[in-house]
Amino acid sequence: MPPYLFPLISMGKMNTQDLSVFKHQALQWANQFEVCCCLDTNGYSSDPYSKYDFLLAAGTAHQLHTQKGNAFEELKSFYNTHADWIFGMLSYELKDELEDLQSGHDNKLGFPDLFFFVPEYLIAVKNGVAEVLIGSAAVLNTISTLPGYNASSYDIPVITPRIGKDAYLYKVEKLRRAIAKGDIYEVTFCQEFFAENAAIDPYQVYRHLNQISPTPFSGFFKIGDKYILSASPERFLCRRGKRLFSQPIKGTARRSSDTGEDMQIKTALYHNSKEQAENVMIVDLVRNDLTKSAVKGSVKVEELFGIYTFPQVHQMISTVSCTISPDVHPVDAVKNTFPIGSMTGAPKVRAMELIEETECSRRGIYSGTLGYFEPGGDFDFNVVIRSILYNESNRYLSFQVGGAITYASSAEAEYEECLLKASAIIKTLKGQ
Repeated sequence: MPPYLFPLISMGKMNTQDLSVFKHQALQWANQFEVCCCLDTNGYSSDPYSKYDFLLAAGTAHQLHTQKGNAFEELKSFYNTHADWIFGMLSYELKDELEDLQSGHDNKLGFPDLFFFVPEYLIAVKNGVAEVLIGSAAVLNTISTLPGYNASSYDIPVITPRIGKDAYLYKVEKLRRAIAKGDIYEVTFCQEFFAENAAIDPYQVYRHLNQISPTPFSGFFKIGDKYILSASPERFLCRRGKRLFSQPIKGTARRSSDTGEDMQIKTALYHNSKEQAENVMIVDLVRNDLTKSAVKGSVKVEELFGIYTFPQVHQMISTVSCTISPDVHPVDAVKNTFPIGSMTGAPKVRAMELIEETECSRRGIYSGTLGYFEPGGDFDFNVVIRSILYNESNRYLSFQVGGAITYASSAEAEYEECLLKASAIIKTLKGQ
């Protein structure tokens, strides 16, 4: 047994002296399965709502693979039938099931609209202790004896923007005119970067992405030949006991290598009235969404305009909570707040109509969510942003970035913010 692993007791638990090495080898083991899901907080101990430092689900004892139409009811039935740990993803395209909307762009990646599974194996790490929650305890010994991973070389994908800068600027101005007319207050406008004939090693790329941009809601999700490689900094929704928590992000600023300048940038973000206006609009939208699941009068803002620092950016994050009504099913609590407000705009339905009119790509799982339900009703889901999406069979690779457009937005500044958000992914794919 390698020196970084020491047995605790023969009850499926193991101390992980070097957590980083354990996580790499555990994911290497899980990647052998047709389906697996890894969720990693990357040591962001300041998050009071995360129960686990690392979760790894591998293999499928049961699975639900479906398209929009009746997906949420199918998920509820699946949840009720198995009453166990369930991991999965919800595509942004489920909006069409909830509202009178329709997506017209091609599904080049081929992800399902909804996929959930009960794992054959589930490993959780908390406070440096790895524990097998589902499956044989012997799996820890299997992981500990894996040989080191031999990184394979691959051609750097040629990344192409779906729209040019001039077209992006034109579309932002079109959205600003819609805001001036009173159609909407705010809309999240996104653009795609893609590569065709991309032959990457998803495991290797995810490891590299997680090194460049470690975030509290990162994830590796494999469904056959399709991969989500996520460096998400944003929580969509979680349940902890009787409380629901949502943490929308609106407000971004670059980092600086100079400590003094970096602190000035961070302080300026907090006092930026435009960023505050964007943030508070989405906070109000989330508050409204939560009322559908809440005990009357229990919705409250836990934190407004919190500034949190990540490797490439500072972000403005607010926290909204409520007490969940006893008659609200966990799946309905997710459904009631979907699609994710920080990725749509306000009012939500009109914003989504304009998104369909102006964006040039299908969002699919981008701006959807990835996470889990656990026995007893608690759950935790991220927002699928800052993520590489890859179809290994047709070799199509995609990532999207975006930002909130308000009347006060500068199209040029929004374009630069998109490039900033894309920087970690571009560095990852270039092998830097």
